[in-house]
Amino acid sequence: MDIACWQSVPIATFALGTWQIKRWRWKLDLIENLRHRTAAEPIDLPIDLDELKHKEYYCVKIKGKFLYEKEFLMGPRSLILDGEAVSEKASGIFSRKSSTGYYVITPFKLEDRDLTIMVNRGWIPRSHRTSFKMENKLTDSMEIIGVIRETEKRPTFVPENAPEKGVWHFRDLDAMAKVAEAEPVYIELLSKYSTPQGPIAGQTRKSKSQKRD
Repeated sequence: MDIACWQSVPIATFALGTWQIKRWRWKLDLIENLRHRTAAEPIDLPIDLDELKHKEYYCVKIKGKFLYEKEFLMGPRSLILDGEAVSEKASGIFSRKSSTGYYVITPFKLEDRDLTIMVNRGWIPRSHRTSFKMENKLTDSMEIIGVIRETEKRPTFVPENAPEKGVWHFRDLDAMAKVAEAEPVYIELLSKYSTPQGPIAGQTRKSKSQKRD
């Protein structure tokens, strides 16, 4: 190796180290921003839905009814508890069975205006995939709070969605809205809305990792 090559080594090492520090700080800022938004007081759903483009991870408060006939599943996804994905090796209630399952996405018709959005009611285990529609449904008008989420690009190595087959692997809000006959607005219910024998709500990852959330 000539002298020029040897001289370039410390320069490249310094540049790599600088990039890693900047990325580390960037990730810390993202996590802090996420925590700040999810901890803020719930906002009302804006009249102009374009405002939601700058409101991801804020909590929104709405009132209306679920439209269960149009609900569908998205996954497979890992169960999230207290903002973190549950490992299949985790101890406790899920230690003897897989923590991989599906999110239940249900249209929600607002009471105060002619508008329907999509709500991630929570996680169900893979074994409940064919029986989740038999759970006891809440049919009365209710007020709910959920975390605003944006559409997502197809992650690497994840298959394409197949709407015609009812198969959803990632959040494509425009495509999902057509099937749900709703606006491309999507929220994730807070954990307090989990229902007995029903989906486990609170499926928002709080660590802002690079894995799908």
